[in-house]
Amino acid sequence: MATTLQQPKIEPTKIEVRRPNSGNGGGGRGTSPANLPALKDYAPPPASTAIWVLLFSITMTFLAFTSALFIRQGSAMDWQHLTLPPVLYLNTVVLIASSVGLELGRREVRAYMGAPGKPIANPARWLYISLSLGLFFVAGQYVAWLQLRSQGIYLTTNPNSSFFYLLTAMHLIHVFGGLGGLARVINKVNRSTLRKSTLDATVYYWHFMDALWIYLLCLLWIKI
Repeated sequence: MATTLQQPKIEPTKIEVRRPNSGNGGGGRGTSPANLPALKDYAPPPASTAIWVLLFSITMTFLAFTSALFIRQGSAMDWQHLTLPPVLYLNTVVLIASSVGLELGRREVRAYMGAPGKPIANPARWLYISLSLGLFFVAGQYVAWLQLRSQGIYLTTNPNSSFFYLLTAMHLIHVFGGLGGLARVINKVNRSTLRKSTLDATVYYWHFMDALWIYLLCLLWIKI
């Protein structure tokens, strides 16, 4: 009797597609788009990006002024030495103190933000101190201009006096911007709406104003 052989039933093979995975050398399973982290999670806060762009543009501006000062001094026959008003050195100490106070204020505010229940009477107290010292620096700059005016030295008296007024005025304008940012931070602290990126950007800007002033003072003392 003949025997009938049945053909074995072959089930279709399931093919699993594997995608490269940098985390395990390219041999892991592919991750679905739904499980991929959003790209915006890796983007820096707008304040953090804007502050570096702003500081770079300010740096380039004052480097251009520095280059113009060297060129003008080298080609000027009427360049006369200018004695810097002594109040400028006091202003430097005040500005450094405000920068130190602001750093202390940042640490205190961040500690308060990290632990809202922490017993801090006024987390913005150092910020107020820094703001007051910044205003004192502005008053000191005005006193320095008055001292030069009392000596008969004005904007157009000599090329060196022109650069002195120009550089100190440009720095003072940027200081006003820092004071406005500091006042905004204090307002947000009092309303409990402050973001860490906003606080850090303001502190970085103020520290930059401090370093920029020290640079300008050394430049003026050497060249003017």
